[in-house]
Amino acid sequence: MIDFVWLWALILWPLPFIYRYIRKPRQARQQPLAVAVLPSLASANYSFKASRWQLVTGLVIWTLLVLALMRPQWLGEPVAARNDAREMMIAVDLSGSMEIADMEINGEQVDRLTMLKHVMSDFIERRIGDRLGLILFADTAYVQAPMTFDRATVQRMLDETVLRLIGERTAIGDAIALAVKRFAARPDTNKILVLVTDGQNTAGQVSPDQALQLAKYHGVKIYTIGVGAEEIVVDGFFGQRRVNPSRDLDEAMLSQLANETGGAYFRARSTEELAEIYTELDAFEPVQGEQQLRRPQTALYFWPLGAAWLIMIALFAVYTINSRRQHG
Repeated sequence: MIDFVWLWALILWPLPFIYRYIRKPRQARQQPLAVAVLPSLASANYSFKASRWQLVTGLVIWTLLVLALMRPQWLGEPVAARNDAREMMIAVDLSGSMEIADMEINGEQVDRLTMLKHVMSDFIERRIGDRLGLILFADTAYVQAPMTFDRATVQRMLDETVLRLIGERTAIGDAIALAVKRFAARPDTNKILVLVTDGQNTAGQVSPDQALQLAKYHGVKIYTIGVGAEEIVVDGFFGQRRVNPSRDLDEAMLSQLANETGGAYFRARSTEELAEIYTELDAFEPVQGEQQLRRPQTALYFWPLGAAWLIMIALFAVYTINSRRQHG
C-alpha cells in the first residue's frame, strides 16, 4: 500500500499553469510548458516550438517533482512489535552499613554489597530490551551508568563499585530525585526505579517526602528492597549474643515510597530471598513489554525525484547538442 506523508503538496501542481497564464500571459502562451517549468532553459538563446512532446515532457517533470515532495512511502503488512520504550534505573546503597557480613553465597559469609552484586547480575542479564541505568548513593548520589541497552556495561559498573566510595551515610531522597531528573528528560517512557538499601535516610539535600512528591508528579514507579538479616550471632566480652543488624532499616518509609508510586516493597533477609524478589520483579515488569502492530515503512520519494533529474539531464544534453550544431 502506498501512502503520502505530505499529501498537501499536491496543491503545488497547478503552479506552472498559473505562472504561464496569469503572471506572464503573453510570453507563457508563446512558450511550451517545459520552458515554464525549467526557467533556466527559457533564459538561454534557444528557440522552442510549442510541440506536444515538449508540453508533455514539462508536465511529466513537474509532476514527478511534486510527487517526490509528497514523500510517497510503501506501507507493509502490519507486524507485531515489542514496545521497548521502558527505562529502569537501579539505585544501590553504598553506605558503611552495606559492609555488614550477614549474607551467604554458597555457604560463605559475605557482606551485603557482595551478595547484591552476585544476585543482581542475573537480573540485569534478563532485562533484554530495557534501557538500564545505575545510580550509586551514600552521602550523596550520582549516576554511575546512564540509560543504555548495553547490559554488560551496567553490570561491569556495578561490579566495580566499592564501599565507602562516597561516604558513610545514606541519601535515599537524593537518589530518588536524581533518578526522577534523568527520567524527566524522556517523558514518553515507562519509568521504573529499583532502590536497594539497608538503612534509613540520614544524608542528602532532598528528603524522602520531597523525593516522593517528585516521583509521583513525573510518574516514576518505585520498587524498594530492604536488605539485611534480622538476626546474627556475634562474639562479645561475655560470650556470644544475638543482635539485629537491620535495626536501622526504615521499612515504613520504603513501603510508603513504593505504595504511593504504584510499586512494591520487598524484604531481602538472605541471598535466596533477594533472588526471589528479582524473579517477582520480572513478573511485575515483564521484559517483553506490550505488543503493538506496526507497519514497516519504505521511502519511495527518490524514485520520482531521480526520474525527474534523468529527464532534465536528457533535455540539457539535447539542448547542448542542438546548440553546438547551430553555432557550428
